[in-house]
Amino acid sequence: MNNGSIAEPVGFWTRFENSAAAEIGDFTTTRRVIRISLLAVMIGIASAGIAWLLLRLIALFTNIFFYQTFSFENTSPAGSTLGWLIIFVPVIGGLIIGFMARYGSERIRGHGIPEAIESILLNGSRVQPKIAILKPISSAISIGSGGPFGAEGPIIMTGGAFGSMIAQFFKLTSSERKTLLVAGAAAGMAATFGAPIASVLLAVELLLFEWKPRSLIPVALAAAAATTARRYLLDPAPLFPAGPYPSFVGFDGLMGCIIAGLLAGVLSLLLTKGVYASEDAFAKLPIHWMWWPAIGGIAIGIGGLIFPQALGVGYDVIRELLQTDAPLKLLLGVLFVKSLIWVISLGSGTSGGVLAPLLMMGGALGGLLGGFLPAEGIGFWPLVCMGAILGGTMRSPFTGIVFALELTHDINMLLPLLIAVTIAHAFTVLTLGRSILTEKIARRGFHMSREYSLDPMEITFAREVMRTDIDALHEGRTNKELAELIPSDLSQRVQHMYPVVDENDRLVGVVTRRDLRGAIQRVKDDPNGKLSEITRYHPEVVFDDEPLRPVVEKMAATGITRFPVVDREDPQRLLGTISLNNLLEARVIHLEAETRREQVLQLPSILAMAKARASREKEKAEREASE
Repeated sequence: MNNGSIAEPVGFWTRFENSAAAEIGDFTTTRRVIRISLLAVMIGIASAGIAWLLLRLIALFTNIFFYQTFSFENTSPAGSTLGWLIIFVPVIGGLIIGFMARYGSERIRGHGIPEAIESILLNGSRVQPKIAILKPISSAISIGSGGPFGAEGPIIMTGGAFGSMIAQFFKLTSSERKTLLVAGAAAGMAATFGAPIASVLLAVELLLFEWKPRSLIPVALAAAAATTARRYLLDPAPLFPAGPYPSFVGFDGLMGCIIAGLLAGVLSLLLTKGVYASEDAFAKLPIHWMWWPAIGGIAIGIGGLIFPQALGVGYDVIRELLQTDAPLKLLLGVLFVKSLIWVISLGSGTSGGVLAPLLMMGGALGGLLGGFLPAEGIGFWPLVCMGAILGGTMRSPFTGIVFALELTHDINMLLPLLIAVTIAHAFTVLTLGRSILTEKIARRGFHMSREYSLDPMEITFAREVMRTDIDALHEGRTNKELAELIPSDLSQRVQHMYPVVDENDRLVGVVTRRDLRGAIQRVKDDPNGKLSEITRYHPEVVFDDEPLRPVVEKMAATGITRFPVVDREDPQRLLGTISLNNLLEARVIHLEAETRREQVLQLPSILAMAKARASREKEKAEREASE
């Protein structure tokens, strides 16, 4: 570094004063989170009401379609006496949904979570208000007419739509709208299942795309508020009570959990492939997509005629799998008939959720395995496989573990679930590029990563990548002196910005390479022109202890890609400069950490060290003995 140093800028970037650069801390959350949290709590309470309303609508349409009665009492389509006419019920429901999707909103198609993800990533967390009305009605018709779906997906989407709609009435950022959308979605799931922690984990693993207090706090409070409201609207007891199970299942039981996790991973693979193979098949039909749900309804009707328990939400079947030794006919019916009609109907683009069907199919798999694996109690292996198939199919392992615990309230299942869910998750991560929730988004031409990690820009400082071999210029230089000092062919030099200092070597501004080229070209006409005439005073600066993330944000906000780097304690002392090229060095460091393999310790060295230590101890013992 030659010829000078930097002075403190008078007009420092005021928008940056309150950022993490001013005082480095663990989090960047501000007090604004309190206001967002209050809105989230209100949305959570309202989402509980939405969940209650949707469950009542499903019961109403089930009674209308299968029993021709106007009642809000929970019933199962399996008890219907329609006989072979049951085939036409899902077809009618599919026709209604097709018309609603075409002439209402195409956004009601699907099982809810991918649509919520797409709204967050692509639409600035803006959901049309009519979705909050059409989605629950279409889902209630779909499930009420026998659709083999769960209510949770539509509730998640509807709660998210309501949260987004409320957020749009306030002056909020896109990130704040996202938080309120996810708060409504998590609250809807929490109210449906009485599983607040799993709902928050689902939000983190699938919807928030971050782990920050600014979003976690409002979402958690919304889920807590919805679960509290659920006690007054729905049954506060566990949705699927089971157990108790042994506190430790032994080595044989843990090995069985590994087997269950692998097989659940295989089933997750088959179901995911099946859903999108079905979607591809429907896409090849020479008719409008409006008619696809009705065609899917034919498969549902035939499946319902063969195995009536495959129709509807199926909470009663899940309870039977967990609380009894389910007969082989039930297990095979769920695994084959339920799975097949679920794959076909979901591929047709109708409206319904995936959680309850996955729980049912996982439970049936566990019921079959219970005949071969160690006996650990009624419902043990169905519960293990339920959690595993959630972790494998939805790629949200912590949600699968905690969800199973909250549904049954048996903490003894923690270790078996951890093993099985992790194995299933590992299997599908290694065999499937996308999950059942993200494949649809990928097919629309968008990519989303499900891996969250610390940004290298957060832990790398300006002093680590700044350039120190720079030239600084005195503002008293004339054009003639500049022409003698700096080569006229500036294109050969790599320094694009020059700090400008006064007679005391204090920074007063900066000058760019383009400015210098113009000054040198004017040397014949104005040899005594001063550098101060082209100096850009009061430059933006970067402190040497500043993390690179706020530096990148400053570049994005100002449009400036090069800054002088100064000492925070003595802001008039130049340390170097930083540019976009320097920021890439942080990525290089991260890439090296990810790809460079080295053997730090070698076995011969360890043995030699141990041998030398033993020799020293032996000599010491001999000396002590001789004394």
